[in-house]
Amino acid sequence: MNYLFPFEKLEIWQLAIEYVLYIYEVTKKFPKEEQFGITNQIRRSSNSVSNNIAEGASKKKVNEKARFFEVAYSSLMESLNQSIIAHRLKYLTDEEILNIRMKVSELSNKINSYYNKMKPE
Repeated sequence: MNYLFPFEKLEIWQLAIEYVLYIYEVTKKFPKEEQFGITNQIRRSSNSVSNNIAEGASKKKVNEKARFFEVAYSSLMESLNQSIIAHRLKYLTDEEILNIRMKVSELSNKINSYYNKMKPE
């Protein structure tokens, strides 16, 4: 694949894109009455992860860069919380929530590792 911008080379950004695509896939079957509720919220928070990684990677100052990775992590936790709620409402299967949890675990570890390597001021 040809990458045009540096953030596209980051493994954490690529994982975040895979995560959001999975979220879109599993939320397609959510009830219509949830279109502007939990479906919208879980999609927005999962999108925010890759958005903040991309934006943070473009910052020159370490403090600014670190802040975007903090927001990416927070958005990831928000999307996990929404997933847990969806699972309890029976919108997600046991297998789907397990897959989400595994993706969140891997992505959160990588975000934290990247953040810690930056050593924010």
